[in-house]
Amino acid sequence: MKNFSDSYKAAGVDVTAGYKAVELMKASVARTMTEHVLSGLGGFGGLIALPTGYEEPVLVSGTDGCGTKVKLGYLMDKHDTLGIDCVAMCVNDIICGGAKPLFFLDYIAIGKNYPEKVAALVSGVAEGCVQAGCALIGGETAEHPGLMKEEEYDLAGFAVGIVDKKNILSNDNVNAGDVLIAIPSSGVHSNGFSLVRKVFDVENADLNKYEESLGKTLGEALITPTKIYVKPVLALLDEIKVKSIAHITGGGFYENIPRALPKGKKAVIQQDSVRILPIFKLIAERGGIPMPDMFSTFNMGVGMITIVAKEDVEKALEILKANGEDAYVIGHVEDGEHGIELC
Repeated sequence: MKNFSDSYKAAGVDVTAGYKAVELMKASVARTMTEHVLSGLGGFGGLIALPTGYEEPVLVSGTDGCGTKVKLGYLMDKHDTLGIDCVAMCVNDIICGGAKPLFFLDYIAIGKNYPEKVAALVSGVAEGCVQAGCALIGGETAEHPGLMKEEEYDLAGFAVGIVDKKNILSNDNVNAGDVLIAIPSSGVHSNGFSLVRKVFDVENADLNKYEESLGKTLGEALITPTKIYVKPVLALLDEIKVKSIAHITGGGFYENIPRALPKGKKAVIQQDSVRILPIFKLIAERGGIPMPDMFSTFNMGVGMITIVAKEDVEKALEILKANGEDAYVIGHVEDGEHGIELC
């Protein structure tokens, strides 16, 4: 029985390439399976059973993509890490509500379906899911001839997690005197790349050029995957009372930290206390970008901030260190106009 259309292929869509891509990605997807998954790859919908042990289970969802960071994938012909970014941007958001990620679905729009390229993208998604402890239970690859160039693609997805209603994090619990703990980022993560691309003129730059200040090539520094904070943060939530969490993404410090604070409270941060990564110093230098703009755009070396009571700071730092994170105190909460005071 014929399972493809010559006419559709002539129009630019090769369904047989899609079949091959699915076969190539199966091993990667299998790595992510958990005990709660009820369906295999290839059905019309992914099935997963809710874990037991929750009094009032609440599902928490988040969706995001890699933004224009995917341009680095085209230029460097490196496609196996962007999926980590895609997962990270979703699961790091939902753990801000105290939720444990359950499953993830991805969506790849691509100019031409090269099965090996699609499989490489999905291998990154699978790696991100393994790091986050969630299952990749489905996805979609859509070939878009005429809409996108053959070498182009976009990658997005969404995650669903679960939390007991009584354990949902709310910024209403934050009080003056509480302390902000910074968990370091791995680099630029997946935000601000429109500015990054402009500063370095990446379409024309030598991305393989070694940068002394970075200890690696510019391309290697920029494409470094977003760090996934799920496991260390869940360990923290298991042992102490975390008041609130901020994922530092687009909009940098000024947009994201206030989201973790109630009205009438401000975060006071000494700029000198921020362990700014070399890549951000290079961006500021090459682009002539003032520090207020940098902190309004990038994570500056801080991927996530947890807010805890003063008496829990030492214990929190110990837990995070035991889970591989060199976290440190970055500021505190005061009464005042809602927002952030970076001094």
